[in-house]
Amino acid sequence: MNDQQQPTGAGAPDEDVVELATKIFDLARQGDAETLAAYVDAGVPADLTNDRGDTLVMLAAYHGHAEAVTVLLARGAEADRANDRGQTPLAGAVFKGEEAVIRALLAGGADPEAGTPSAVDTARMFGKADLLELFGAQ
Repeated sequence: MNDQQQPTGAGAPDEDVVELATKIFDLARQGDAETLAAYVDAGVPADLTNDRGDTLVMLAAYHGHAEAVTVLLARGAEADRANDRGQTPLAGAVFKGEEAVIRALLAGGADPEAGTPSAVDTARMFGKADLLELFGAQ
């Protein structure tokens, strides 16, 4: 190849990379903590995001997988990273009623006031007084 030729598909995502990313997002949705940990330990970014800005933590949290949330946070994922709509994993867990995930996120440093709506706002919307108390909110 001379210096004026471009490799085929230059600038387009490699199909293998897209396929791997899809697999990793599915692992987060399924809560496969052990396999997620292995991928992140091998170099996959702990804060990998999909086309909507959902991180692996967001997907694991929304689908009720506290162990997956814990292993991702332990490997450097951000507890409060909001998606493209401003939603955080903690607010998603409050919406879904996932108490174990809520506790895992709080243990990992999640801020109940982060995001739009925040976890506190979400708890208020759904009348979850126990969570408001847990968050130290009124």
